[in-house]
Amino acid sequence: MNTLIILLGPTAVGKTELSLRLADRFHSPILSCDSRQLYRDLPIGTAAPTADQLARAKHYFIGTLGLEDYYSAAQYEQDALAVLQEEFRQHDTLVMTGGSMMYIDAVCQGIDDIPTVDIETRQLLKQRYAAEGLEPLQKELRLLDPEYYALCDIRNTKRVIHALEICYMTGRTYTSFRVRAKKQRPFRILKVGLHRERADLFDRINRRVTLMAQQGLVEEARRVLPFRHCNSLNTVGYKEIFQYLDGEWTLDFALEKIRRNTRVYAKKQMTWFKKDADTQWLHPEDETAILRHLDEVLSAPV
Repeated sequence: MNTLIILLGPTAVGKTELSLRLADRFHSPILSCDSRQLYRDLPIGTAAPTADQLARAKHYFIGTLGLEDYYSAAQYEQDALAVLQEEFRQHDTLVMTGGSMMYIDAVCQGIDDIPTVDIETRQLLKQRYAAEGLEPLQKELRLLDPEYYALCDIRNTKRVIHALEICYMTGRTYTSFRVRAKKQRPFRILKVGLHRERADLFDRINRRVTLMAQQGLVEEARRVLPFRHCNSLNTVGYKEIFQYLDGEWTLDFALEKIRRNTRVYAKKQMTWFKKDADTQWLHPEDETAILRHLDEVLSAPV
């Protein structure tokens, strides 16, 4: 039976290098499920695979979008399933890796069939956000869809705006479209979660941010500064450097903020991932145990 191996875990845990070794073992391309590595022009701040790493295996969903392009987990579900269907014609086993929780869920469980937002509605909400900020939109969402308001992270601009777009366009609550029915997939899904002790993971995060600064994170952020309003840049790393470029923070303070905010994000990732009982958790440096687990599952009758 066709099998999709999903190598998941928090940022900086060590997914990229291990995914390359698994791709080599199974003669597989790599499907990235990282919502920020999709965008071009952000290789440093998103810790995208290097040119040498990209040359070691065929990759999908790395640097395929412009900064102003709209993309969603629902679109990723559609695009990833199309790639899987095509690649499974040539490979029994495929490798996917990343840490974007919604994108992984989109492939494994499916996204609710929520209507595509039309251009006019998207522009209207975009203009309102630019003119009024997030707080008035939060209040409006509370009025139009109090159930979703109680559930969502109201500080997440993208989610607040998207929920309002659906309310505006359909005359229905966003909640009414969220049926949460798990979709069946015509392939087996095998999830391997990578886990490190918190102190070790946080040290790797801190050192990664230092390396990003040395590699040119500030120059990269300066190049994309004209696009700071885009959702693609509403993310840890760029928001903090923008405040440095605005003269509000020192560089050292901005980098420390990136380290802190990345650690917070990593904790959120682990909280989300740990809810899934289907994931087998292993240390990224214990490759022998990882391969043993994969071989046992792949050789077992379906």
